[in-house]
Amino acid sequence: MPAASQIKVMVVDDQASMRAMIRRALQDFGFKDVRDKPTATEALPAIKSDRVHLVISDYNMPEMDGLAFLEAVRKDEVLAKTVFIMLTGSSDREVVQKAAALGVNNYLVKPFAPAALKEKIERVFGALT
Repeated sequence: MPAASQIKVMVVDDQASMRAMIRRALQDFGFKDVRDKPTATEALPAIKSDRVHLVISDYNMPEMDGLAFLEAVRKDEVLAKTVFIMLTGSSDREVVQKAAALGVNNYLVKPFAPAALKEKIERVFGALT
């Protein structure tokens, strides 16, 4: 059982309100190191220079969408094993299949309750302490 306080997280979403909601939920779960960026093009160099254990990324973003971001993370030797959870406002089967093919660890459709986010994280990391 990993301690949530030891897991570093990067939240990537172009909506500030969504980033704030996710940050608050993660802090409520015991996460201490939560960073966020409004775009994948800003998040990618940030996680390359200071690695995180978990990326929670929106799918629909300007510049680089969540699938392109996931692909860039998976192709990077250093970042490839980073846990990646994709968020989207759509349950579009094609997006889900592409994300799965690229190696997404889990998937969450917006809007979602904080408990659903915790469940998705625990499916990958195990029960949080």
